[in-house]
Amino acid sequence: MRVLVIGASGLVGGAAADALAEDGCEVLRASRSAELSVDITDPGSIQALYEQVGTLDAVVCAVGSVPFKPLGELSRDDFMAAYVGKVQAQLDVVQLGTPHLGDGGSFTLTTGILAREPIAAGAAASLANGAVDSFVLAAATELPRGLRINAVSPTVLAEATGYHSSFPGFAQVSAAAVGQCFVKAVRGVQTGRVFVLDA
Repeated sequence: MRVLVIGASGLVGGAAADALAEDGCEVLRASRSAELSVDITDPGSIQALYEQVGTLDAVVCAVGSVPFKPLGELSRDDFMAAYVGKVQAQLDVVQLGTPHLGDGGSFTLTTGILAREPIAAGAAASLANGAVDSFVLAAATELPRGLRINAVSPTVLAEATGYHSSFPGFAQVSAAAVGQCFVKAVRGVQTGRVFVLDA
């Protein structure tokens, strides 16, 4: 199974890529800094990546940049940045990637606990995560050729120590557990699901 992991240089994407490789997949690792370079805020860059790698069995997208500011300080530009960086980028990965997936292939996107639980200064991130979750539910009903789509939505990772102070009292999950959830999404049969890892 040929799987493209976009964002493989990050903590979540790296965990997904490692787990899929350990499960026997041929994993193609892409990120801004990898040999397979991509800027997911640029549709032309996404299209060039797909043309470079050829036909795939699955695509994992584990990227997304959002601003964290108190609600009163968030500008329209901040909300647009959250939309472009986490929502539109992942939508482009799906829409541009659909012709490059073999029949019965799958997309797995990445959201997070802020779609379900708020934190201080997290309104833009909550908006973006919730939008991607909702897209997955709807897109699953319309993808052609038996293609599947799901999302992995973890709480804060134990290894992401720089974020722990922003998530007081939140249970943490290991990167390895998140990686296995991506394996479930890619190897399984579910579609239109948001796989939640809250602990």
